[in-house]
Amino acid sequence: MDKVVIITGGSRGIGAETALLAAREGYRICINYQSDDTAAQAVLEHVRDLGAQAIAVRADVSVEDEVIALFSRVDAELGRVSALVNNAGTVGHKSRVEEMSEVRILKTLKTNVLGPMLCAKHALLRMSPRHGGQGGSIVNVSSVAARLGSPGEYVDYAASKGALDTFTLGLSREVAGEGIRVNAVRPGYIFTDFHALSGDPDRVSKLEPGIPMARGGRPDEVAEAIIWLLSDKASYATGTFIDLGGGR
Repeated sequence: MDKVVIITGGSRGIGAETALLAAREGYRICINYQSDDTAAQAVLEHVRDLGAQAIAVRADVSVEDEVIALFSRVDAELGRVSALVNNAGTVGHKSRVEEMSEVRILKTLKTNVLGPMLCAKHALLRMSPRHGGQGGSIVNVSSVAARLGSPGEYVDYAASKGALDTFTLGLSREVAGEGIRVNAVRPGYIFTDFHALSGDPDRVSKLEPGIPMARGGRPDEVAEAIIWLLSDKASYATGTFIDLGGGR
């Protein structure tokens, strides 16, 4: 089976590192992104320099019409998708729940929950034997926040990742008999620019003393787990969660 992967949020951080590792593993790659054309093109050029066939597609994965267009581009230019990494995510500024607006909460839930569900839906329409597919693999990028709750920081984000965990578990059991594996990674305290979205770009460094391993993680360490779960090396893993939080 051809290895064709869509990586949402692929222009930065964990998504970008996953794209680079996927290129080294022989995947044809779609780098999905929402707004940063310059960053997406930089990752695309790097991936192509590694010899991979790749495209970059701008799409908001929380809007189904844009998801449909994204998958149609992949169908036409790379072939039937066999792997999906639901990595796109967002977080609001550090605040208590009573300070959160409806707009903020809805944006978090749409990006972190609805987006992965829509992308999974359209991946299944290509992966499942019910629709002429040959199976595949989906990896959802959750967070240790789903277990810890993120009190005083962003409970809405933690709740969205908890929902993603439940979706991972339910979908994995729904499609296990169709040759489709669904797993998740739960990163935490990773050095990326994601933390700037919460208004605290130095958050990981500040929290390092409380991490059992006494250091923050790197995006490439998360990418290694994602690519392993996508691969045949993880052929008996579904509904599995890999925590990548330095021991927390």
